[in-house]
Amino acid sequence: MTQEISPTSDEILNFIRELKPYLTEHPLIRIGPNHDSGYLLPNDLLGIKNCYSAGVGISSDFEIGLANRKIRSFMADASVEGPILPSNTPDSFLSYFVFDKKFVGLTDSGDYITLKTWVNNYTPNDNNLILQMDIEGGEYEVIQSTPNDIFDKFRIIVIEFHHLQLLWDRESFENLKVFFGKILKNFTVVHLHPNNNVAPFIKDGISIPPVLEITFIRNDRVTQKTPAKTFPHQLDFESAANLPSFPLPQEWYSS
Repeated sequence: MTQEISPTSDEILNFIRELKPYLTEHPLIRIGPNHDSGYLLPNDLLGIKNCYSAGVGISSDFEIGLANRKIRSFMADASVEGPILPSNTPDSFLSYFVFDKKFVGLTDSGDYITLKTWVNNYTPNDNNLILQMDIEGGEYEVIQSTPNDIFDKFRIIVIEFHHLQLLWDRESFENLKVFFGKILKNFTVVHLHPNNNVAPFIKDGISIPPVLEITFIRNDRVTQKTPAKTFPHQLDFESAANLPSFPLPQEWYSS
């Protein structure tokens, strides 16, 4: 049996180069708290009425931040009973949170719902959505299984990607190129932020954050862009305040 050859350093660096972030005419703003469950989005929210938030967990602070801007969040997570809201949340505010006790995944059965079905159930004609996804590695099968016309309904996408150290495995590398290529066809990266719950994986002098938050904006919303050169962003905070800081490695944004 022939042993599969791992990707070369040049292949890894070329992959990273495709994900380098850009500054656009939409400066970044922070939605949510200063640590975990807060994200940087491009300030292009005018006209956005709905967000799809896959993976609720123990915090709904991001969705509360959107609700304060009159943006409704459709939320899905079979591991919890509903969004985590303050006990004094007024009834009038509750309409901004629509919860499905489902995992977003490959199928529409049991505890699972596809992104396509989820979107079509609620906002089939809305082409200016936000997608926020933190589903602990399940993001790849969702990306793979979602038709392009559904992805293109999202103006802004922010996903926490997991297991990126597997870039050094040939099969995983080829799969990750396909996954990211699908998004990058119509979207531009505007922000990268490592989750400091996991230390960087370093091989051949290349540092890879195993868990990386990436924010995208749809290309039709961008008329000018220049490479982003300053990291961390002034609005960045560590995901876990009590753990060591792991800034974005320079190879992920420097030429």
